[in-house]
Amino acid sequence: MPKMKTHKGTAKRFRKTGTGKIMRAKAFKSHILTKKSPKRIRGFRQETELTGAQAKTVSVRMGK
Repeated sequence: MPKMKTHKGTAKRFRKTGTGKIMRAKAFKSHILTKKSPKRIRGFRQETELTGAQAKTVSVRMGK
């Protein structure tokens, strides 16, 4: 059976931590920022963890 190929779109959007968690960037931070509070905009900078079925799916697509 051939090797699984990494899905490059997924690899660019997610990363795996040393402990095996899948991290993703937050949405809503790219435009129309004038109506969003500075506190909210700062919150968009942090990554957040994927959980459950989403993490499993992304992990398979990343080939890891």
